[in-house]
Amino acid sequence: MILTTASKKDLFQKFGFNKSNTDTGSPESQIALFTERIKHITEHLKENKKDFASQQGLMKLVGKRKRLLNYLQNNDINRYRAIISQLELRK
Repeated sequence: MILTTASKKDLFQKFGFNKSNTDTGSPESQIALFTERIKHITEHLKENKKDFASQQGLMKLVGKRKRLLNYLQNNDINRYRAIISQLELRK
């Protein structure tokens, strides 16, 4: 996995709701972590087209991220719009 402990702390500090590197449970920090993992797995699948186990893991991550985004959209639309614009998920 390309994400090291230091890079995870940076993600949590940048995208966490409380802006601390220990905020690992907020939806924003989890969405950011899932997005980085999705990018990494997508690059892997471009080279290894028949890696079906990674494909299945990618689909699970996309589903988890979608559920978290739906949760944020239903509960706090401002936080949802902020994370979408920061991660540039929808254009």
